[in-house]
Amino acid sequence: MPFSLRRLLRLLRDIMTLPAADDAAISKGERRQWEPPFDASRPAPPISYPITDLAALASRSYLSEDSNFHLPFNRASTLLPSPGASLPPRRRLLVCHDFQGGYRDDAAPQGGANPDAYALWHWHLVDVFVYFSHYLVTLPPPCWTNAAHLHGVKVLGTFITEWDKGAEICREMFATQDSAQMYAERLAELAAALGFDGWLINIEVKLDIQFIDNLKEFVNHLTKRMHAAVPGSLVIWYDAITVGGDLDWQDKLNEHNKPFFDLCDGLFVNYTWKEKYPRDSAATAGDRKYDVYMGIDVFGRNTFGGGQWNTNVALDLLKKDDVSTAIFAPGWIYETKQQPDFQTAQNRWWGLVEKSWDVLRSYPKRLPFYSDFDQGHGYQVSSEGLQVSGDPWNNISCQSFQPMLKYTGDEVQPPVRTSINFKDEPYNGGDCVTVQGSLKQNAIFSEQLFNVGLSMEDGYVHLFYSVNAEANSDLGLSLDFSSRNKENTSILIAEDIATFSRKKQHRLYSSYVQSDKVEPHAPDNQNWVIYRATVQSSASYTLIGINIVCTLKTSGKMNSEADEDGSSEEDANRSWPYHASLGHISIRNMDKNTQFPSAESWVTEGKYISWSNNSNTSKLLSLKISWKLNTSHQASFMKYNIYVEKLIADSNAKVSRSFLGVATVEAFYVSDLQVPDEVTSLKFIIQACGCDGSRQGLKECPKLFLVPVE
Repeated sequence: MPFSLRRLLRLLRDIMTLPAADDAAISKGERRQWEPPFDASRPAPPISYPITDLAALASRSYLSEDSNFHLPFNRASTLLPSPGASLPPRRRLLVCHDFQGGYRDDAAPQGGANPDAYALWHWHLVDVFVYFSHYLVTLPPPCWTNAAHLHGVKVLGTFITEWDKGAEICREMFATQDSAQMYAERLAELAAALGFDGWLINIEVKLDIQFIDNLKEFVNHLTKRMHAAVPGSLVIWYDAITVGGDLDWQDKLNEHNKPFFDLCDGLFVNYTWKEKYPRDSAATAGDRKYDVYMGIDVFGRNTFGGGQWNTNVALDLLKKDDVSTAIFAPGWIYETKQQPDFQTAQNRWWGLVEKSWDVLRSYPKRLPFYSDFDQGHGYQVSSEGLQVSGDPWNNISCQSFQPMLKYTGDEVQPPVRTSINFKDEPYNGGDCVTVQGSLKQNAIFSEQLFNVGLSMEDGYVHLFYSVNAEANSDLGLSLDFSSRNKENTSILIAEDIATFSRKKQHRLYSSYVQSDKVEPHAPDNQNWVIYRATVQSSASYTLIGINIVCTLKTSGKMNSEADEDGSSEEDANRSWPYHASLGHISIRNMDKNTQFPSAESWVTEGKYISWSNNSNTSKLLSLKISWKLNTSHQASFMKYNIYVEKLIADSNAKVSRSFLGVATVEAFYVSDLQVPDEVTSLKFIIQACGCDGSRQGLKECPKLFLVPVE
């Protein structure tokens, strides 16, 4: 990004906050987030790291499992809903994360222990996500790709050269056409192998004119190779160096940077543009105006409108001029500790973006649909209503489809508020959706959870959902449909249909479907109640909205002194406390339930097994567990829950089962597992989780047995 006093001060601040290599107060694990592992070939807790020099890029060492133990863990596992699809022909929103130098908590593919780690969850406003840092080749940690892809967002890595070292690198790269093409091919290979969707190219150095033709060939060859290797992929050029070789940010698309724009998929315009520049850029781009992404720096460094809480000022102008935007460093909210807390401030800031920019995307796009609203962090972990871990954690790969809750702002205090709840015990993952406040007896409160675009088929679908509600609080769901002739209809789904139908607002719904209680998978759990409803679907309809619907339960008989909802006029005008939580939603075709292969269908293996003494009464175990289906079986799963049981010779002893974590690939690294000396064997359990939210029974899961060494 362009040099300025503010930029220099920020770089100095970042450098001053880097962990010192010899600081005894910093753990080895934290230090690895700032530099590649010393020996990437040795077994260690998996980590994501960048490529810092041309020799490593040219050698392909990152993509060799012999030289990179971490490679299998760094492959993204979630595909885009429509692989190969181009970006829509409308204005778009690109987010460039630029968070504290990159590779922080997110550098651990299996997650970490910080429940307050930085993350994004407003994916319904984003089209493209760029993982940015100041290393030469910034490879997106797979957690970001998994979460973004789930929501239909493309993910780009960053190739950047800057300062004197960057100029030296460019002279080597672009010395010949062959070398320019070779490095372009290495970058395309990395994106295809790791599962992300392209590159932001930031050449932020001055170059002699003799290198420009080969620089252009690099951009051209990279774009073609990316499109061939990953259909629908993107190469975006950053507005820094001109076609004449000068480091001169143009702040618009013009003749000085358009030759690069013509060779790739878009231009990320530097963020110091003036009011008329978006319109000028759109005119220069012609029918490619949506490929121009006008930069906005959220830190506000010479950016139009000032960024920060005024980011919407720039967005309003860009919306009027109908061009795309690139929001740089939304981590400002987290880094500057905006009040009152990150969760609230993040929702408020993105709420301003939504108000200005509108919601231009919808998800999900296909069945089965499942969401437990997990943001990828929390203070506990639950599975089907039972807590399996009470430890704080973070892992963005665990993000489920995120609800599109509206932020009302501090100036509005609604009688009830819908929020993501990390405090109460969730149904699955680390959180749930909670509606809390007060309601009048005859009121129905409804809020959209998902703006959907699901084409239905003729037949029936099953809808499952879990509720944890206080005695007087009733919670259901409603589905909004649109037909081919643009007629809309809404179906209310609830256990107590009578309660809703008595309300004055019940006419909002075209029809009602009663849901039935389902026998819980975890009978010991007394809080969460599981419901199932069967809805007839038609190919002429599209599901466009999923909403949470809340009301108070009614009691008593209708009489001449009662309101139509069964309560007296005095009661009808009185507000009563309301508190209910929604744990998950699953919508699936009736005949397409997940089929889990038997335990015998899997091959499990333990490698890199290492034992060390911990104390006089226990040992520490580290190993890599891997698993795969026999070739005769075909199946894919959303993720795997990993458990371990520590068995002892006493047959009457209670089995100790511990939750170790989540794997999104068919491998998991166990690091320093404490094993008491009385343990005679270990049983590792790999629990597959289907895309519809179903989970294989633990007794039927594949297992790996291990006997401790003497």
